[in-house]
Amino acid sequence: MSVETTERPDELELPSRQPLAGRTCLVTGSSRGIGRGIARELGRHGATVIINYRSSEADAHAVADAITESDTEGTGHPVQADVTDRDAVDAMADAIDQSFGPIDVLVNNAGITSDCTFAKMTEEDWHRVFDVSLHGTFNCTKAFYDDLERADDGRIVNISSVIGKQGNVGQANYAAAKSGLFGFTRSLALELAGTGTTANCIAPGFTRTEMVEAVPDHIQDDLRSDIPLERFATVEEIAGLVRYLASAESGYITGEVIDANGGIDL
Repeated sequence: MSVETTERPDELELPSRQPLAGRTCLVTGSSRGIGRGIARELGRHGATVIINYRSSEADAHAVADAITESDTEGTGHPVQADVTDRDAVDAMADAIDQSFGPIDVLVNNAGITSDCTFAKMTEEDWHRVFDVSLHGTFNCTKAFYDDLERADDGRIVNISSVIGKQGNVGQANYAAAKSGLFGFTRSLALELAGTGTTANCIAPGFTRTEMVEAVPDHIQDDLRSDIPLERFATVEEIAGLVRYLASAESGYITGEVIDANGGIDL
């Protein structure tokens, strides 16, 4: 008995073990927390990862070393810049271009909190949060826009928050800045649609980071009680979603705000 064989069509090529190999990814604010997890996840899948930091030099180098020394094709490279400073961001863009060429993926992750009720909130509290979360996103996207517009499968991923959708007592500044990323993302997606570059936004819920771990246990319990899945997200779960959006496989997803909040909206 003979068995007929057919050639495998080109479109059914086996997937690469390192789907981000050959891609250069910049992750802002990636020396700690969710940003660190995102940087390591992208590196684990073969990317050249630029770890942006403002002041945590030792932490940024530790993330870079962990990526480069891992058993993958990925490499990590720390680059200092305050995202609120346009000149510093432009200098970072020049340095990255000289060392690595144009970037393929921009993850706007940098953000801060300055919490207090609105009655006590100062103009400085307001602008400080906006300068990092929203103005910093503008600065970085502006500096790398030409790279991303020309890239094959270019990707912009903006990290927002469930607070941007729901609001929260004591976080009017943070909620306003994070919700601003929704409209920014959707507008970019429309403007870039003809180039093949996508722009998406992730709105994580409470995630198990150093900041959340520092919250008193009874408050953590109260927070978990409002989450249908009854737990916080892991950094790896958020990072895995970013990795997918950074890949070529996500090319038909753009302009989306993707919730990762354990079902809080259900």
